[in-house]
Amino acid sequence: MPQINADRLDWIRAEVEDGADEHCFEVAAGDGDLIHIRQTDEPDKIVTTTRAKWHAFVLGVQNNEFDHFVEDVHR
Repeated sequence: MPQINADRLDWIRAEVEDGADEHCFEVAAGDGDLIHIRQTDEPDKIVTTTRAKWHAFVLGVQNNEFDHFVEDVHR
């Protein structure tokens, strides 16, 4: 896989409730059909997937398919 120039990507951050910049989840569209995912506390560790797989994941979140992962999380 080619080297990712993370600085030139337009990262979209999912903010946390307390407004802290630590441990935020970021997503950016890359070249072609690539989607890049990272956390703000480890910006050099980037996971790359395809737009189709990202779309399937987002639909799964919207359909509550992953709720069991956050059952113990207090809001």
